[in-house]
Amino acid sequence: MAAATALVAGCATGSGGSTSGADGDTLTLWTHNAGNSTELDVVKKIIKDFNGSQSKYKVKLQAFPQSDYNNSVVAAASARKLPCLLDVDGPNVANWAWGGYLAPIDVSGSEVPLSDQLPSTVGRYQDKVYGFGFYDVSLAFFARKSVLNENDIRIPTMDKPWTKTEFDAALAKLKKSGKFTYPLEMGTGGTGEWWSYAYSPQLQSFGGDLVNRDGYKTASGTLDGKKSVEWATWFRSLVTKGYMSKKSGADPNKDFLAGKSAIQWDGSWNATKNADKLGDDLAIIPPVDFGRGPKIGGASWQWAMSSSCSNKDGAQAWLKFSRQTKYFVDYAKATGTLPGTEAAAKQIDGYQPGGKFNELVQFARKYAEVRPVTPAYPYISTEFEKAAQDILSGADPKNALGQAAKDIDNNLKTNNYNAG
Repeated sequence: MAAATALVAGCATGSGGSTSGADGDTLTLWTHNAGNSTELDVVKKIIKDFNGSQSKYKVKLQAFPQSDYNNSVVAAASARKLPCLLDVDGPNVANWAWGGYLAPIDVSGSEVPLSDQLPSTVGRYQDKVYGFGFYDVSLAFFARKSVLNENDIRIPTMDKPWTKTEFDAALAKLKKSGKFTYPLEMGTGGTGEWWSYAYSPQLQSFGGDLVNRDGYKTASGTLDGKKSVEWATWFRSLVTKGYMSKKSGADPNKDFLAGKSAIQWDGSWNATKNADKLGDDLAIIPPVDFGRGPKIGGASWQWAMSSSCSNKDGAQAWLKFSRQTKYFVDYAKATGTLPGTEAAAKQIDGYQPGGKFNELVQFARKYAEVRPVTPAYPYISTEFEKAAQDILSGADPKNALGQAAKDIDNNLKTNNYNAG
């Protein structure tokens, strides 16, 4: 936190990131992607275009490494030194809005209406809009059609995804073939938010969830309920049956492309790389229906306005200006992500209707489950990660989930989140 505070002190103003001068009102904008030049270039382009389009406001960029970003925002918020404009990871919108960091935004009259966006790209809390993103990502299974055909495994479609029974049978066949040490790669060597993003949708497809969404007052009875325990038992069985590694390697996608695994649970960000390597042999497969329909995680980085901004009209002017289809296209092309609107998708090769990657857009539209919209989400996610890792290491599923549910309930009670 000390490093984050030092970063903050050097670039924030005491007036919510807004100052007045000869060039009009200057508004500071923070972004997390200092280490991501391709995405940062798009942000710079929008700022340059906005600043050149009028003389009333001037937006000034401050970029942080992603590893420092969240701590920097928290430190600045406590000192009332947030900039006027900032980006926020989708799952954190509710927490930051509840914490008073963010102000609701009004982007009515923009070129792109909010209703045209993928639902997961709009950040809402208590029926108010606090953020919006230009893109999302989608989870999918990737496989080689030839491998599935050789093993007499049906290639599923959105109309008919794999069932749990089919998926388990497919893994058994692939294991029996002897060609793969682990037929399934699900990125279990990952850390942090990946665990909730990648595996809680499968938990939800079983019929469980991270927390009771009816009021977000308790996790007990939901996270450790019957359906959640069924998911955890199955998740652990993937390791005990030798279908999946307890902790995957440093680059799961590289291993998949090298033929070390047959099926990979991965993000849309690797779709182009996979297609370049495998061509028409690549199968992009929807998530498994474990009983309650296929599910994937939703919500990525979004733009927001701080509650301490002293020039909210200027901040919202920039936000409205940025909402042009051409910028949705620029973001998706630069980052390899899913365009946030259908209009943008039509302009990107492979993502247009009928394109080889359009299924990924449809997955995001049809299957995305937004992570729990509660201020407690960051804590819930951390507890889920710990429990899921313990389960893969051999902990009793019911006990591990029960402990996580108790800890989450204590956190909810202590912070009075149920009043929010």
